[in-house]
Amino acid sequence: QVQLVESGGGLVQAGDSLRLSCVASGRTFSSRVMGWFRQTPGKERNLLAAINWGGTNTDYADSVKGRFTISRDDAKNTVYLQMNSLKPEDTAVYYCAARAFYYPLNTYGWGDWGQGTQVTVSS
Repeated sequence: QVQLVESGGGLVQAGDSLRLSCVASGRTFSSRVMGWFRQTPGKERNLLAAINWGGTNTDYADSVKGRFTISRDDAKNTVYLQMNSLKPEDTAVYYCAARAFYYPLNTYGWGDWGQGTQVTVSS
């Protein structure tokens, strides 16, 4: 199990960039698959991006493909989400999460969650 703390959210304008960070505590970070999710009020939490252990494999939701990049630095126990060309519809609370397996890419099995960080994109 890992404890996760996100940071880097804020208020930006459409077209701007942000980089979210998620720092993990615990010695098992490097063996965990990491993911970024987002959620808006009244809607379900959606998986945006995932990265496997070692960072050799990444996948993205269609809504963010080509704009967002997930990466990890195991030496720093940190996973990042670089968000470019932000749109108002990207406004949400963003969460990082961890689980033990990579496929299938779905919302099942993500047992470790951060507290979330708010991203607001104005038009």
